[in-house]
Amino acid sequence: MSPNIKGALFALLGFGLFSAHDVIVKYLGGTYSTFQILFFSVTFSFPMMFVMHLRERTTENLIPNHPWWTLLRTLSTVTTGLAAFYAFSVLPMAQTYAFLFGMPLLITVLSIPMLGEKVGIHRWGAVCVGLVGVFIVLRPGQTELTLGHGAALLAAFTGALGSLIVRKIGHEERNIVLMLYPMFAHFLIAGAFMPATYVALELVDLGGLLLMSAMAFVASLCIILAYKTGEASTVAPMHYSQMIWAVVYGYFFFQEWPDDMTFIGSAIIIASGLYVVFRESRVSQTTPVLRNQSRAETGTVPRVSVISKLFNTSEKV
Repeated sequence: MSPNIKGALFALLGFGLFSAHDVIVKYLGGTYSTFQILFFSVTFSFPMMFVMHLRERTTENLIPNHPWWTLLRTLSTVTTGLAAFYAFSVLPMAQTYAFLFGMPLLITVLSIPMLGEKVGIHRWGAVCVGLVGVFIVLRPGQTELTLGHGAALLAAFTGALGSLIVRKIGHEERNIVLMLYPMFAHFLIAGAFMPATYVALELVDLGGLLLMSAMAFVASLCIILAYKTGEASTVAPMHYSQMIWAVVYGYFFFQEWPDDMTFIGSAIIIASGLYVVFRESRVSQTTPVLRNQSRAETGTVPRVSVISKLFNTSEKV
């Protein structure tokens, strides 16, 4: 079996686990508030972060070298977590993924002012085509646009912004700093809303929250192995396999079936995203899309590149 095939299989497994994670988010969202789900998700991730911090041999403090970029990244990551978890709670899974799949297109656009990336007519064309796909899924004027639709679009934008900030300052900031601030912000913000939104947890739901954390960790390991084994241009497109899982999980667990327009719009968004990935692998110097094709960071679990260091790998994803 070639390294690229192995990498693709690891990626498929990892993104499948991430999709299962999102099933639990959607299931719990029917009973508990987004703040409560996020609060416990972050709480269960703190022991993992503590273990990772113990491995660092340094006398440096936790003050960021780029405080304003760190603040912006913290705000964007927290917003991504809140918006994405809420969108999964109220929208069909396939529809939520369709909007989140717009991240590579947004990364392409935002990489111009943030990374100095030069985007040619081909990738600009892909961005425009992808925007058409988003409008097909949204169908403004024909369907009622809800807060969930806005949340999914917001999560795509802030997810792209957070990813590019990591690309911009990641080599100058310690991983513990990039990881700690969003997690504590989630903990404080979600904790502040807990008294007004708290619902007593059933034992099975508590188990679901623990399972979410475990799935996210194992899925991250799979993505690490994927990028370590195969080429980024082969592994990155596997991100879109989540749409298959979304359709399957949505149908069996929530009796959801995407309508024709959602399928068409999603296909256009995915096709444009794939074009950007393949085009970037050939002509881009900074490869902002290829290096951010893991998953929108929500601040509830450590970043993939942080977990990779725990296992002595060096690939940044």
